[in-house]
Amino acid sequence: MSRLHTHPEDHLIQRIGWLRAAVLGANDGIVSTASLIVGVASSAASSKAVLIAGVSGLVAGAMSMAAGEYVSVSSQSDAEQADLARERKELGEDTASELDELTSIYVKRGLDRDLASQVAKQLTARDALAAHARDELGISEFTTARPVQAALTSAATFAFGAAMPLLMALVAPTGKIPLFVSVTSLGFLALLGAVGAKAGGADAMTATTRVTFWGALAMAVTAGIGALSGVAV
Repeated sequence: MSRLHTHPEDHLIQRIGWLRAAVLGANDGIVSTASLIVGVASSAASSKAVLIAGVSGLVAGAMSMAAGEYVSVSSQSDAEQADLARERKELGEDTASELDELTSIYVKRGLDRDLASQVAKQLTARDALAAHARDELGISEFTTARPVQAALTSAATFAFGAAMPLLMALVAPTGKIPLFVSVTSLGFLALLGAVGAKAGGADAMTATTRVTFWGALAMAVTAGIGALSGVAV
């Protein structure tokens, strides 16, 4: 007698809800705060002014990330709910057409029509809306929008990322804040890129190169602006 063997699986797609917000928040926290600190410090501002700017950037950035993620992901959630409401109405008004539509989807995916029809009928009998949400609309429990989760994750990871260059500014030698913060922040970005790539199953080298390049560019631009101004904040 054959036995059905099962084993637990942890697919990477299950992490997409929080991974995107976490990586974006931490990356933005490091880049924006480090760039702000470097720019202000390059203008010959006092250490106190640099730290005030850094703390202000951390607080404002975390709040902005939370609000931005909540609004944008809420919009996605609203669109998903509208699609589900429309699908629920169509299922109630014309079940036969919806069943044919589901069958056609499975045929396009490679099943012969008889098998596709059987699958569509069984899934419809079990949960018609769930079947259409997953196979017609592309909405699943792993990819569905979660505004609160995205907002909290983004705010927390932004604050964590921003705290790194801010801490480096506190311990940097006098007059060396721009260089010290730039170098260490690029190191943090490289580490973040590698960790994010591993969590998402992507190539670490590509992710690391990408994130450090844009971080270096942002800090170079703000450092140039600060140096050109030459005015203490």
